[in-house]
Amino acid sequence: MNTQPFTPDYRNILGVLNNQRPARLPLYEHAIDPPFIQKVIGRDFARQGNTAKDFQEYYQTVSRFWQDMTYDSFAYEAAICDLLPGHGAINGGMLGPIQNRADFERYPFDDFPKLFWETYTPHLEAIRAILPPGMKVWGGCGYGIFETSEDLVGFENLAVMQYLDPELFADLYKKIGDLFAILWTEMVKRYSDIFVFFRMGDDIGFKTSTFFEPDVIRQHLIPQYKKVIDIVHSADKRFLLHSCGNIFTVMDDLIATGIDAKHSNEDQIAVFDEWISRYSNRIGLLGGIDVNDICLNSYDDIFAMVVDKGTRYRSTGRGFGLGSGNSIAGYIPVDGFMAMVEGAKKIRSDE
Repeated sequence: MNTQPFTPDYRNILGVLNNQRPARLPLYEHAIDPPFIQKVIGRDFARQGNTAKDFQEYYQTVSRFWQDMTYDSFAYEAAICDLLPGHGAINGGMLGPIQNRADFERYPFDDFPKLFWETYTPHLEAIRAILPPGMKVWGGCGYGIFETSEDLVGFENLAVMQYLDPELFADLYKKIGDLFAILWTEMVKRYSDIFVFFRMGDDIGFKTSTFFEPDVIRQHLIPQYKKVIDIVHSADKRFLLHSCGNIFTVMDDLIATGIDAKHSNEDQIAVFDEWISRYSNRIGLLGGIDVNDICLNSYDDIFAMVVDKGTRYRSTGRGFGLGSGNSIAGYIPVDGFMAMVEGAKKIRSDE
């Protein structure tokens, strides 16, 4: 790990969200999973209890790792789907708790905010207490509108529902949107001071297309996104959308809702140069380094690739933050990740 002190400055990553070239190239990740951090630091840092001290010690370790890796901020999401009563369909192998109108009517949507804040307030308060000078977090309420519908129904049954019970399908998205508006309003009110920007992760696409027809996304998802984006913007904060997959057919619609930046890319869908060409004059773009390259290539090859691509993307003079095209899971090779970080540091030192 880097032994030289790094002084974080969240204004660099914020510049990307304003689609401006920041003074220093920022690194960005949707997430760096705890098993990967443990692999790098060589020890287990699982939280030992539920006291304020336990939470603070845990997030001190997390923030220190991101700072040592020269990130100006780090990721935190209060995961909605992890708490949904009867959840689990999003991971496969089971049906969600809502399969018909009766299920929908009795689902405890109104009780959920209380559970959400009881669960996540200790985490957010601990982060507020330990944030190093110049550092903030990015994230907010974890999961997205589409992912929540997947968890409540199951994707296959959700796809059928849009045809067999279109009224329930529409009502479900309106209800999820209303729930998100309640949660996000409170998140922005309570914790805008610790977030450099807010984001939603909602994977609405796969390799060849969106999961739903574009018109379905425009009718049922986009209006619910806009509720959240408007809440974030009303507090003078910026909003990033993370979405995997081939979503080019609805990108103009997403930009029209007011997203300030976009993350997630796979070379097998489109090389990052295409994202830069299409959208860099309109929104900030983050990522650029395909996860497969980080996993499969040598340290030297990854380092050279990062320096080349990062330098080119930064030369546009627009908002660009360098990182993997998705996230750093536990299986990612340490050498691959470190090559990416060192490549970013090389770009900085050459400027």
